[in-house]
Order: sequence, then C-alpha cells, then structure tokens
Amino acid sequence: MNLREHEQRDDMMVWLSQDEVSALFDATDGTQEHIALALGARCGLRSHEVLDVAPEHVVDTDAGTMLRVHHGKGDKYRETPVPRDLATTIRTVDDVRDESSSASLVDITSTRTLRRWVTHAAERVDDDDTGWQYLTFHDLRRTWATALASADVDPLLVCDWGGWNDLETFLDHYRGTFSPAAQKRARDGVAWL
Repeated sequence: MNLREHEQRDDMMVWLSQDEVSALFDATDGTQEHIALALGARCGLRSHEVLDVAPEHVVDTDAGTMLRVHHGKGDKYRETPVPRDLATTIRTVDDVRDESSSASLVDITSTRTLRRWVTHAAERVDDDDTGWQYLTFHDLRRTWATALASADVDPLLVCDWGGWNDLETFLDHYRGTFSPAAQKRARDGVAWL
C-alpha cells in the first residue's frame, strides 16, 4: 500500500497493490458490494458512475469486453475495459435477477452507500497496515490508473479509458505514485538495494 498526503485535506491518498485489491474484494459482504468495488478498482469508475451501470453496458467489441459509461463526469460517454471475470459475474447476476429489479446493476441510489461499503470492507481486511483507515472509493480509481500505467499501458489510452480530458490531470492526481510491483522491479535492478 502506498500513501501520500492530500495537498488540501488532512488525510491520505491510497494506492493499493493488486494483492491488497484482492484482499479488499475478499472482505466484501456479498456480490453487489464486490461488483461495486470491482467497478472502481478494475474499471476505474467514479462512484456516481457505478450507480448507473446496467448489465447491458457490458459489451463485446473488437477491442475486447468493454463497459460503456454513458454519463461520466461532465455527462461524457466513454468505454473502459472490463475484466473477463467481472463481466461474467455481471452477466450471471443479470441472468438470475428478478425481472422486476431495477435497471441498475447495484441496487443502491447513493454514493454514501459505496463509501460505507469501502470502509467496512477495509475494516474487515486482516492486515496490520493502518493505511486501510484512509481508503476511499476514489482510491480504487487511483489504484486502477496506476496499475495500468505500471503495466506500460499508454498514458493517453489510460486517459481515454478513465475519462480524463488531459494527461496533466491524470499524471498530477492519479498516477502520483508507483505501484509496489513497479517499485520492486526497480529495486531488483539495483544490486545494493
């Protein structure tokens, strides 16, 4: 887990390792919570975007399975990759849902509920790292962007998938730290570390 102080708030920004993301998912309480947190950590969705996701927004394209975000920040449309296992979970949930269910994938109407789910899952992670107390839903988006950058995905493509208007915003606020895996690769390349 990487932490950095917020410039204008008295708390921390958090970037999780992929193992920590898995531990967070394991600590969720049910399928809806797991899907909601995965939409942040695996698809880079903002909290308000999660509320609008419907199963039919997961589509197969020539670029692979994508999630269509119809009303992103500024009401802008974008498409972002969705991992195969998450797409399968979403489609399975859709197949077994009651036809009278809402069109939205997660049956909540408030981002406050998402914040509560993240806090409760972080509290349930069996880990001695006190950084979990700072974790917010937006940190899942930060983690997603940094994981893509660490995997050498072109930063302009990350901007496109994440709905950022410019590279500077992405670099200043999301890719503010290097993932633990990237740091380990760098350290392994220095004999005396």
